[in-house]
Amino acid sequence: MRPTRAALLVAATALTPALLLATPASATTPAATPTPVAATHVTTAPGTPVDEMSPDDLRVAVSRILADKNIGKGVKREAGKALDDGSPEALRAFLETGYRLARAEDDRFAISRILAGKNVGKAVKREAGKALDDSSPEALRAFLETGYRLARAEDDRFAILRILAKPNLDKKLRQAAEKAVDGTPEEMRRFLETGPYEVRTR
Repeated sequence: MRPTRAALLVAATALTPALLLATPASATTPAATPTPVAATHVTTAPGTPVDEMSPDDLRVAVSRILADKNIGKGVKREAGKALDDGSPEALRAFLETGYRLARAEDDRFAISRILAGKNVGKAVKREAGKALDDSSPEALRAFLETGYRLARAEDDRFAILRILAKPNLDKKLRQAAEKAVDGTPEEMRRFLETGPYEVRTR
């Protein structure tokens, strides 16, 4: 049975974050940019399918995954189990299926952490909800790698447009906001986090 979003949110608020602590900013409350979730890939001998790898190569491949500082608790747990077992069958099973499922567990937790944050925008809620409703490892990973950045940019653009809609807006602040709203997701985020303060202190 797939876990519900409500259950995930309860778990997220009760547990220590495994991958990232993300708190998207609103137009009035800047927040730190969340730590990116790195895409970790199974590394094997060049051109060697997992089912043809030697026991030593299997052990090395799992060890490389475990050595990645960006992996979550689920991947650490399952990789550790495979290495503790040590058999080619256990190592191969982890590389072929266990890794994908464990990373999905970590990704699901990371998304629930984003949703549990303060001042989460509508677009982020929408896209995160879609990923959790789909629940496939691919959908969860796609949200963390690209969907979150784009959804937050949509929310940031809306926040900047709300600033621009204010009457009697400072000229320099208006110019900075107009430049940011036409910029990259990173430029819009930087404006919301530091732009108004920088303009006021000039």
